[in-house]
Amino acid sequence: MSEQKNEEITLNYIGRVNSPYKEKFAIPRQPGLVSAARGSITLLSTANNEELVRGIEQFSHLWLIFVFHGTQQQGWKPLVRPPRLGGNKKIGVLATRSTFRPNPVGMSVVKLEHVEFTHKQLLIHISGLDLLDQTPVLDIKPYLPYSDNIDCARAGFAQSEPDRLLHVVFSSQAETDINKFQKKYTDLSIFIEQVLSQDPRPAYKKKQIDEKIYGMSLYDLNILWRISLTDEHVIEVLSINSAKL
Repeated sequence: MSEQKNEEITLNYIGRVNSPYKEKFAIPRQPGLVSAARGSITLLSTANNEELVRGIEQFSHLWLIFVFHGTQQQGWKPLVRPPRLGGNKKIGVLATRSTFRPNPVGMSVVKLEHVEFTHKQLLIHISGLDLLDQTPVLDIKPYLPYSDNIDCARAGFAQSEPDRLLHVVFSSQAETDINKFQKKYTDLSIFIEQVLSQDPRPAYKKKQIDEKIYGMSLYDLNILWRISLTDEHVIEVLSINSAKL
């Protein structure tokens, strides 16, 4: 009689992400698309130890292995509709980077800015992230260009970046608002522009007249925006205000 194999494994979080993205809406669909996005990883419990990161600053980029905690309770689906295909075609979940997976585990490459150890707390400062605030981190590994960057790799329907980025403009009110928060968030206008240029709307919205005013939360701010009423390839930022999170 064959021995039954253990099909379960218990993992502990080693850290949590401090991210400017406070909600799932408007998070870029891949890392590195919004270089102005800055955050950090707070290392927890026994991982809050300087010895764990000794030598890490030799590397410019890191792999983060994390949990999709924002969608974890919704379970998973064998077939999903990738936004890249307009949300119309179903593909096996393992052929995509959908968050609805058999195990809610993701991986992301981020740029390492610097490591900080103050008041007995270890922080890894990063940029280019695409992670929801308070995302649990399972592991951190250095990115190795000689092996991780494969020039001849094929990527099916996602071989290249999205065809066209939208142009982002700021209303006079939004420009005034930017000035109020510029001291606290020095790259705020660039950050907002990079996020919105990816067009975070659902795929079906991109094929119809859209007069809706959208809101998104970045840092502790609420940004209101819409598609221009005169040009569907332009996003207009209407206002930026403090948000109660």
